[in-house]
Amino acid sequence: MSPSRKDRLGRGLAALLGESASEEATPREGIRELRTERIVPNPFQPRREFDEAELKELSESIRENGLLQPLVVRPGGGTARKPRYQLVAGERRLRAVRLLGWDNIPAVVREVDDETLLVLALVENLQREALGPLEEAEGYQVLAEEFGLTQQEIAQSVGKDRSTVSNMLRLLRLPPSIRKLLERDALSMGHARALLGMDDPVKAAELARKAASQEWSVREVERRVRAAGSSPDRATDGGGSGSGSEPRSPALRALEESLRASLGTRVEIRRGRKGEGQIRIPFRDDEDFERLFALIVGREAAEVLG
Repeated sequence: MSPSRKDRLGRGLAALLGESASEEATPREGIRELRTERIVPNPFQPRREFDEAELKELSESIRENGLLQPLVVRPGGGTARKPRYQLVAGERRLRAVRLLGWDNIPAVVREVDDETLLVLALVENLQREALGPLEEAEGYQVLAEEFGLTQQEIAQSVGKDRSTVSNMLRLLRLPPSIRKLLERDALSMGHARALLGMDDPVKAAELARKAASQEWSVREVERRVRAAGSSPDRATDGGGSGSGSEPRSPALRALEESLRASLGTRVEIRRGRKGEGQIRIPFRDDEDFERLFALIVGREAAEVLG
């Protein structure tokens, strides 16, 4: 991860929880010893899988060097004598010290709302590049649907570009079979983005299975998606030589591909003999229209409509 991106994410953590939650340092004041058994997981934790080998490595490091950074928790119910706490940041550290059999762990207790809790979990995992693409996308979806954040607000919260957030969210529209291949690392993000250009989910799933089994490159998947998009049953402008359109040049196809990569959907450029033409950008539903509108205009449709 580049320093600039990590700096942005670190500043996001500091803004949400104060400097004590940043990656660089944690002041010792305000730290309490809490019973590990009274700390429950973050319900908004976007990460579903934790590598056992990495946890063992971290636990050995903690055994040798101690816990360099305390957990961050929030009050989570219980009784006055036996309070419970909900984890805000540090799930890997908590799992690692439990492997060591620790009964107590240093922690900072903060009052944190649900929205901040989710953002912090996302940011912490992004700093460590620990999330799979679908886990990241699902975290963004919760921020949008549960808390009403716009894509721009999500991007600012996690230190990413809005277009990156938009492209990640689009992965959730993939057919379930393709998502499973992506989760198993049988397909990469590049493969998945290329497959988003197909309108037919059945054909897209079949292409994905072949790509995974035959280990196609991203370029090969892109080529086959383009070929599927130019099949006869998707002709435009009336088709045939009598439509008045010029033969499609390699330059025009390259421009189409550039637009397709930028917008994440099929794009068609049609030129007439006199230089006139059209750029056709299809959309699947209202949500897809709003995504494309924001990419082209640079503003959310809701902002324009007031």
